[in-house]
Amino acid sequence: MSYEDELKRRVERQAKRMKQAEEDQNSLLSQTAYIGTLGLLFVLPIVAGAYLGEWLDELLPGFSEHWTISLILLGVGIGFLNVYLFIRD
Repeated sequence: MSYEDELKRRVERQAKRMKQAEEDQNSLLSQTAYIGTLGLLFVLPIVAGAYLGEWLDELLPGFSEHWTISLILLGVGIGFLNVYLFIRD
């Protein structure tokens, strides 16, 4: 195989890759859905932790917010982990 044939094959392969990249370009709607999914993956564990913590604090006598604060912080950690795992794939 000559040098020109190899060069031609590589240029054609690169042109196919560029054309495929243009076709696969994400639309505004798909990018918005992706960002929305990331938001939900982060926010839902925090909200769930807040509600569960509030319910547990109401079961304890007196004024206490220990469970609420602890479970909100746990929700933040779980939210970060969710977003990391979603982006990594």
